[in-house]
Amino acid sequence: MKLRMRGDSVRLRLTRTEVKGLVDSGTVEEVTRFPGGTALRYRLAARAGIEAIGASFADGTLTVFLPAATARHWAESDEVGIRAALPFAERELSVLIEKDFPCLTGRPGEDDSDSFPTAEAPVKC
Repeated sequence: MKLRMRGDSVRLRLTRTEVKGLVDSGTVEEVTRFPGGTALRYRLAARAGIEAIGASFADGTLTVFLPAATARHWAESDEVGIRAALPFAERELSVLIEKDFPCLTGRPGEDDSDSFPTAEAPVKC
C-alpha cells in the first residue's frame, strides 16, 4: 500500500493483493521504520457497523476506516477510487483510496506486477 500525504490530504493506493486482503481480513497495514526506533504505521480498515469513511491518528498510526459494504463493492467493481472529505475544526481532511495501476514510466526498484491491469495507458506517477 502506498501512502501520499500533502497538507490536509491523504491518499492510499492498493495493489490487487491488498484489496483482496482488505475484503478478506478487514485490514491492510504498512509500516515505515525510522532510525532511532520510531515508526509510522498506516492502515486501511473495513468495518461493519459504520456508515461513512473516517480517519484517525494515534500512537504513530494513521488509520482510515471505511464501511465494509463500501470496501466490498469497490473491490468487486471497476470503480478506481473512493473519495471523502472529513470536516474538522473549520477545515477538512481529503481522503482518497485508489486501486494501484502501473506507472507510465518504470522506476528502478519499483514492482508493478501486482497492480491492477489497465486497457488504457498506464498512470503517470
